[in-house]
Amino acid sequence: MLNRMSLGMFAAPRSWLHWPLLLLTAALLSACGFHLRASANLPFKSIYMTFGANSPLGVELRRNILASGNTAVLPTEKGAEVTLQVLGETREKVVLILNSSGQASEYLLYYKLTFRVIDADKKELLAPTLITLKRDISYNSSQELSKAAEEVLLYRDMQTDMVQQVLRRLAAIKTAQPTQAEPLSTPTEPSSTQQPVDKQTTPAPAAPAVK
Repeated sequence: MLNRMSLGMFAAPRSWLHWPLLLLTAALLSACGFHLRASANLPFKSIYMTFGANSPLGVELRRNILASGNTAVLPTEKGAEVTLQVLGETREKVVLILNSSGQASEYLLYYKLTFRVIDADKKELLAPTLITLKRDISYNSSQELSKAAEEVLLYRDMQTDMVQQVLRRLAAIKTAQPTQAEPLSTPTEPSSTQQPVDKQTTPAPAAPAVK
Protein backbone atom coordinates (compact mmCIF):
# COMPACT_ATOMS: atom_id res chain seq x y z
CA MET A 1 0.00 0.00 0.00
CA LEU A 2 2.79 2.36 0.90
CA ASN A 3 4.62 1.51 -2.27
CA ARG A 4 1.58 2.46 -4.37
CA MET A 5 1.15 5.75 -2.51
CA SER A 6 4.79 6.65 -2.90
CA LEU A 7 4.70 5.86 -6.59
CA GLY A 8 1.60 8.03 -7.03
CA MET A 9 3.20 10.91 -5.13
CA PHE A 10 6.28 10.83 -7.34
CA ALA A 11 4.31 10.33 -10.57
CA ALA A 12 2.15 13.42 -10.10
CA PRO A 13 5.02 15.94 -9.88
CA ARG A 14 6.73 14.23 -12.82
CA SER A 15 3.63 14.75 -15.00
CA TRP A 16 3.64 18.47 -14.22
CA LEU A 17 7.14 18.73 -15.59
CA HIS A 18 5.78 18.14 -19.10
CA TRP A 19 3.68 21.31 -19.14
CA PRO A 20 6.57 23.80 -19.44
CA LEU A 21 8.01 21.69 -22.26
CA LEU A 22 4.68 21.66 -24.09
CA LEU A 23 4.27 25.42 -23.70
CA LEU A 24 7.81 26.04 -24.92
CA THR A 25 7.27 23.81 -27.96
CA ALA A 26 4.03 25.61 -28.84
CA ALA A 27 5.79 28.98 -28.57
CA LEU A 28 8.62 27.85 -30.83
CA LEU A 29 6.25 26.45 -33.45
CA SER A 30 4.23 29.65 -33.40
CA ALA A 31 7.35 31.78 -33.79
CA CYS A 32 8.61 29.66 -36.66
CA GLY A 33 5.51 30.32 -38.66
CA PHE A 34 3.60 27.13 -37.92
CA HIS A 35 0.03 28.45 -38.15
CA LEU A 36 -3.20 26.91 -39.33
CA ARG A 37 -4.24 29.60 -41.76
CA ALA A 38 -6.49 29.64 -44.78
CA SER A 39 -4.70 29.20 -48.08
CA ALA A 40 -4.27 32.30 -50.22
CA ASN A 41 -6.81 32.78 -52.98
CA LEU A 42 -4.99 35.06 -55.41
CA PRO A 43 -6.64 36.55 -58.53
CA PHE A 44 -3.77 35.55 -60.85
CA LYS A 45 -2.19 32.32 -62.02
CA SER A 46 1.52 33.20 -61.83
CA ILE A 47 3.75 35.66 -60.00
CA TYR A 48 7.41 36.66 -59.95
CA MET A 49 8.94 38.24 -56.82
CA THR A 50 12.18 40.21 -56.61
CA PHE A 51 13.20 39.02 -53.14
CA GLY A 52 16.79 37.94 -52.70
CA ALA A 53 17.50 34.26 -53.17
CA ASN A 54 18.18 33.80 -49.43
CA SER A 55 15.51 36.17 -48.09
CA PRO A 56 13.62 34.39 -45.25
CA LEU A 57 10.55 36.51 -45.97
CA GLY A 58 10.66 35.66 -49.66
CA VAL A 59 11.03 31.95 -48.89
CA GLU A 60 8.06 31.91 -46.49
CA LEU A 61 5.87 33.99 -48.81
CA ARG A 62 6.69 31.70 -51.73
CA ARG A 63 5.83 28.63 -49.64
CA ASN A 64 2.44 30.11 -48.66
CA ILE A 65 1.56 31.02 -52.25
CA LEU A 66 2.47 27.55 -53.53
CA ALA A 67 0.43 25.95 -50.75
CA SER A 68 -2.73 27.45 -52.26
CA GLY A 69 -2.24 25.36 -55.42
CA ASN A 70 -3.77 28.10 -57.58
CA THR A 71 -0.76 30.33 -58.31
CA ALA A 72 2.71 29.44 -59.57
CA VAL A 73 5.83 31.32 -58.43
CA LEU A 74 8.12 31.76 -61.43
CA PRO A 75 11.92 32.14 -61.22
CA THR A 76 11.97 34.96 -63.80
CA GLU A 77 9.69 37.80 -64.81
CA LYS A 78 9.17 36.30 -68.26
CA GLY A 79 5.75 34.71 -68.51
CA ALA A 80 4.59 35.96 -65.10
CA GLU A 81 1.11 37.45 -64.97
CA VAL A 82 2.16 39.86 -62.19
CA THR A 83 5.45 40.91 -60.58
CA LEU A 84 5.95 41.82 -56.93
CA GLN A 85 8.78 44.36 -56.81
CA VAL A 86 10.50 44.68 -53.43
CA LEU A 87 11.42 48.35 -52.94
CA GLY A 88 12.81 47.96 -49.43
CA GLU A 89 13.06 45.47 -46.56
CA THR A 90 14.60 46.64 -43.29
CA ARG A 91 14.88 45.63 -39.65
CA GLU A 92 15.55 48.26 -37.00
CA LYS A 93 16.16 48.23 -33.25
CA VAL A 94 15.43 51.48 -31.42
CA VAL A 95 15.97 52.30 -27.74
CA LEU A 96 12.61 52.84 -26.08
CA ILE A 97 13.37 53.30 -22.36
CA LEU A 98 16.56 54.13 -20.43
CA ASN A 99 17.13 53.10 -16.83
CA SER A 100 18.52 55.30 -14.06
CA SER A 101 22.08 54.51 -15.19
CA GLY A 102 21.39 55.73 -18.73
CA GLN A 103 21.44 52.22 -20.18
CA ALA A 104 18.74 50.81 -22.43
CA SER A 105 16.19 48.73 -20.54
CA GLU A 106 13.66 48.32 -23.32
CA TYR A 107 13.87 48.30 -27.12
CA LEU A 108 11.39 48.62 -29.97
CA LEU A 109 11.91 46.24 -32.89
CA TYR A 110 10.77 47.37 -36.33
CA TYR A 111 10.23 45.28 -39.44
CA LYS A 112 9.39 47.26 -42.60
CA LEU A 113 8.59 46.14 -46.13
CA THR A 114 7.88 48.38 -49.12
CA PHE A 115 6.68 46.82 -52.37
CA ARG A 116 4.49 47.34 -55.40
CA VAL A 117 2.82 45.05 -57.94
CA ILE A 118 2.78 45.43 -61.73
CA ASP A 119 1.34 43.29 -64.50
CA ALA A 120 3.02 41.91 -67.63
CA ASP A 121 2.43 45.23 -69.44
CA LYS A 122 4.16 47.18 -66.62
CA LYS A 123 0.84 48.58 -65.51
CA GLU A 124 0.77 49.27 -61.78
CA LEU A 125 -1.81 47.10 -60.04
CA LEU A 126 -0.76 48.06 -56.51
CA ALA A 127 0.95 51.37 -55.76
CA PRO A 128 4.08 51.36 -53.54
CA THR A 129 2.90 50.07 -50.17
CA LEU A 130 4.70 50.25 -46.82
CA ILE A 131 3.94 47.68 -44.12
CA THR A 132 5.44 48.41 -40.69
CA LEU A 133 5.42 45.94 -37.80
CA LYS A 134 6.83 46.51 -34.33
CA ARG A 135 7.40 44.58 -31.11
CA ASP A 136 8.62 45.58 -27.63
CA ILE A 137 11.45 43.74 -25.93
CA SER A 138 13.04 44.36 -22.54
CA TYR A 139 16.77 44.11 -21.97
CA ASN A 140 18.75 42.76 -19.05
CA SER A 141 22.54 42.46 -19.18
CA SER A 142 22.42 39.43 -16.88
CA GLN A 143 20.17 37.63 -19.40
CA GLU A 144 21.90 38.62 -22.59
CA LEU A 145 21.78 35.20 -24.27
CA SER A 146 18.09 34.60 -23.50
CA LYS A 147 17.19 38.11 -24.67
CA ALA A 148 19.06 37.55 -27.94
CA ALA A 149 17.06 34.35 -28.49
CA GLU A 150 13.84 36.22 -27.67
CA GLU A 151 14.70 38.88 -30.24
CA VAL A 152 15.15 36.23 -32.92
CA LEU A 153 11.77 34.71 -32.07
CA LEU A 154 10.07 38.12 -32.22
CA TYR A 155 11.48 38.81 -35.67
CA ARG A 156 10.28 35.40 -36.84
CA ASP A 157 6.80 36.18 -35.52
CA MET A 158 6.82 39.52 -37.35
CA GLN A 159 7.95 37.77 -40.52
CA THR A 160 4.97 35.42 -40.39
CA ASP A 161 2.65 38.34 -39.75
CA MET A 162 4.23 40.21 -42.68
CA VAL A 163 3.59 37.26 -45.02
CA GLN A 164 -0.11 37.23 -44.11
CA GLN A 165 -0.46 40.97 -44.63
CA VAL A 166 1.20 40.78 -48.05
CA LEU A 167 -1.08 37.90 -49.05
CA ARG A 168 -4.16 39.90 -48.06
CA ARG A 169 -3.06 42.80 -50.25
CA LEU A 170 -2.29 40.50 -53.17
CA ALA A 171 -5.70 38.86 -52.85
CA ALA A 172 -7.40 42.27 -53.04
CA ILE A 173 -5.75 43.19 -56.37
CA LYS A 174 -8.14 43.66 -59.27
CA THR A 175 -6.43 42.38 -62.40
CA ALA A 176 -7.35 43.94 -65.73
CA GLN A 177 -9.97 42.02 -67.67
CA PRO A 178 -10.47 42.47 -71.44
CA THR A 179 -13.53 44.54 -72.18
CA GLN A 180 -15.88 43.79 -75.05
CA ALA A 181 -16.42 46.51 -77.60
CA GLU A 182 -19.92 47.89 -77.51
CA PRO A 183 -21.82 47.72 -80.82
CA LEU A 184 -22.16 51.01 -82.61
CA SER A 185 -25.63 52.47 -82.25
CA THR A 186 -27.57 52.91 -85.51
CA PRO A 187 -30.50 55.23 -86.01
CA THR A 188 -33.75 53.41 -85.66
CA GLU A 189 -36.12 53.46 -88.61
CA PRO A 190 -39.82 53.82 -88.08
CA SER A 191 -41.71 50.57 -88.14
CA SER A 192 -43.57 49.80 -91.33
CA THR A 193 -46.68 49.08 -89.35
CA GLN A 194 -46.61 52.47 -87.70
CA GLN A 195 -49.15 54.81 -89.28
CA PRO A 196 -47.90 58.32 -90.14
CA VAL A 197 -49.37 61.06 -88.07
CA ASP A 198 -51.76 63.33 -90.07
CA LYS A 199 -50.88 66.96 -89.79
CA GLN A 200 -53.77 69.36 -89.47
CA THR A 201 -53.83 71.97 -92.24
CA THR A 202 -55.63 75.26 -92.05
CA PRO A 203 -57.90 75.99 -95.09
CA ALA A 204 -56.68 78.74 -97.41
CA PRO A 205 -58.74 81.94 -97.32
CA ALA A 206 -61.39 82.14 -100.12
CA ALA A 207 -60.75 84.61 -102.97
CA PRO A 208 -63.01 87.73 -102.94
CA ALA A 209 -65.95 87.53 -105.44
CA VAL A 210 -65.63 89.78 -108.50
CA LYS A 211 -68.54 92.14 -108.91
